[in-house]
Amino acid sequence: MTTARDLPAALRAHAHGLHCLQAAAELLIGHGTWLQRDDFLRRFVHAVPGPASDTPMAVIDWPEAVTGLAGGQLPCSGSEHRMLRIAASLADGIPVDLRDALTGLDSRNTELVREAVTRASGYR
Repeated sequence: MTTARDLPAALRAHAHGLHCLQAAAELLIGHGTWLQRDDFLRRFVHAVPGPASDTPMAVIDWPEAVTGLAGGQLPCSGSEHRMLRIAASLADGIPVDLRDALTGLDSRNTELVREAVTRASGYR
C-alpha cells in the first residue's frame, strides 16, 4: 500500500464475497484506530497483488495479531483490545468471550459491532 487512504480498499478487495471477512474488515475500518497504527500495520498487515484488478489486496494475519495483543506487543485501551479480538473472531474464527468483549464498549463501538454481526450473517 502506498498510502493509508489505499488500505480500506485493499482490505475490502481481499474480503470481497466473504461475509465474515467483510464484517471484520468493515469493523476495523469503522473503528479506525488499528489501521492508523504503524506497529499493527508493519507486523500484521501484508499487501498482496490483486488477481484481476489494479487494486492491491491487504491481508491481516489475525492469529499473529491476537498473539501480539495477548503478549503485550500491542499496547492499547480496553475497547481497542476488544474491537481487535471481535474482528479476529469474525475474520478467522479465533475464539472470543463475548461477555468480556462487549462489556464496556461505548455506543459507537457497540453500533459498529452490531453492523459487523449483521454483515457477517449476510445482511447489509
